Parts: sequence; structure tokens; C-alpha cells
Amino acid sequence: MTNLKLAVVGAGVFGRNHVRVLSRLPNVELIAVIDSDFGKAQQLAAEHGTQAFDSLSAIPAIDAAIVATPTVSHEEVATWLLEAGIDILVEKPIAISAAAGERLARLADEKQRILQVGHLERFNPAVIALEKALTIPLFFEVHRLSLFTPRSLDIDVVLDLMIHDLDLILSFTQTMPEEIRAAGISVLSNKVDIANVRLSFASGCIANLTASRVSVEKVRKLRLFQPGEYISLDYHRQDATRFSVSQAEPGALPKIAFEQLAVERVEPLEAELLAFCDSVRTRIRPRVDGWQAARALQLAEAILDKIEAHGKAVSQTIRSRQFSK
Repeated sequence: MTNLKLAVVGAGVFGRNHVRVLSRLPNVELIAVIDSDFGKAQQLAAEHGTQAFDSLSAIPAIDAAIVATPTVSHEEVATWLLEAGIDILVEKPIAISAAAGERLARLADEKQRILQVGHLERFNPAVIALEKALTIPLFFEVHRLSLFTPRSLDIDVVLDLMIHDLDLILSFTQTMPEEIRAAGISVLSNKVDIANVRLSFASGCIANLTASRVSVEKVRKLRLFQPGEYISLDYHRQDATRFSVSQAEPGALPKIAFEQLAVERVEPLEAELLAFCDSVRTRIRPRVDGWQAARALQLAEAILDKIEAHGKAVSQTIRSRQFSK
């Protein structure tokens, strides 16, 4: 099998992880690391025996590229690569806005290029196990809490963390919600750092989501309730447990039975990159394409609008009560 020639654009935290995994994949040749900070690109490239560049126009011929630059530059970088006929994997969120994400998805279709988006939890083996057990989702309870870091403070926590779960819930329900209720506050940045969201779907399904990047503990959990059972999933541990009501003997009370879903543990980033390389070789549409990513971003934007409206209402209430004293 001929080696795929890949480049990583962006030598930050995400770019470094992509380089680490790509360097050990079979039939993949890491051709270049590109970053406007040439020193940073040189350091990362030297660690993995490849070349460093400070601009896209300087790189040699490649088959595909990973876009791991700050979100504000995703559209510009991805557009350049697609126009050059290069398949791409763009880190999440796909772009700074849903409209920009749709432009990228449309361009990829026009150029007949692979565009995969880095919604990493789709490749979490516990999520894949949950998908196989999915019947009729009725209720989701999701918590995604992180310790504070200076990473990704250019975007709100909804775009930074919650978007993973928004993408998953849209993939599970196969529809957009009918109603959104949301609240959020800024704590350690000028963006929303904590958010709570309630989504209502036409099917009657409800999803409650909480995301925080100022927590004192790291939590990555989802619970799904469906007829006769619920499934508790831990993203970090990569496990999922099914709790169900067992058939009772006549006259006896029903019992709760539980079982661990079969999970084949693997590093999600490695699974994601292997899937991307497979799409590049086979031209099969990726598991998370540009249109799906833009839809998740559209929902995130609607949530942020609701958070803004809620914040204005709270501020007005506070001002009116202070004035009345």
C-alpha cells in the first residue's frame, strides 16, 4: 500500500497530538508541520523527524492535511487546502460560525474532497457501543466539566466543550430540537465559562447538558434513558453500563439488572485519524462530515443566543430591584 503524505497545520496543543499519533500510523508519511510561529513548527518537526514550514504555499506535495489552528483561522486555512485539491480533517468546531462551516462543506462537495471534522467523541469506543444499544432515546443527562486552562479562551465553553455532546445528541436523535432553554456565565474569561442547556425534541425526547471549564474536577459523563432501561456512559473511562428492568416472576417485584456493554478500548484520536486516512484512500464519506459539523455549530450558536438573552433578562431584573430600593 502506498504511503499517504500528510501535513499538520498548527503546532499548538491539538497539532502536537495529531503529529504524535500520525507519526506512528502505518502507511502514513508525515511530510510537514506548518505554523506561522516558525520556531514552534521547527521544534515539533524536529521531535518527529519531519520538515517545518511557516506558510502553506511553501509545503511540498501532500495527499491530506490536518487543520489544528485556532478556530478563527479554520475557514481561511481549510479553504486554501480544499482549493488546492487536498483532503482535510479540521479540528472542531469546524469554523467560527455555522455559515462558515456550511461554506466549507459546500466547497468540499464542489471540489470532491474529503472534509472530516474532529468531533473526537464519535470515535470513543464507549460511544460506539452505546450507538449499537440505542433504541428510542427519551432523556439525556450530560455533564462535561474541566479544570481551567488558558487553552481555547477565544471561544465560549459551548463551542469549546459542549459542542462534542451537541454533535452526539444530534447524531442520536437525527433531528434538531424544537425548543432551547439555556443559561451561562463568565467566570475567568470574557467568554461563557459555564453553561446549562435544556433541549426539547418533537419526539418528546429531552436533553439536559452542563458544561464548565472552571470546575475543580474533570467529569465526562452521559446518561441515556430509553424504554425499559438507561445507559450510563463515562467518556474518560471508555465504559458504558446498561441498567434494565428484568422480567419478574408472577407476584414478585421487578428487579434491576445491569451489564457492561462490550467496549473495545482504543485511543479515540488514533481511531479518528485511521478513519480519516481510510476515507482519503477509499473516498467514502467520513463519519463526521462538514454538514454535520455545521449543524452542531448552528445549534451551539442558537444556544449562545439564548444565553445572551437570559443574561440580559437577569441584568434587567437586578437593575430594576436595585432601583426600587
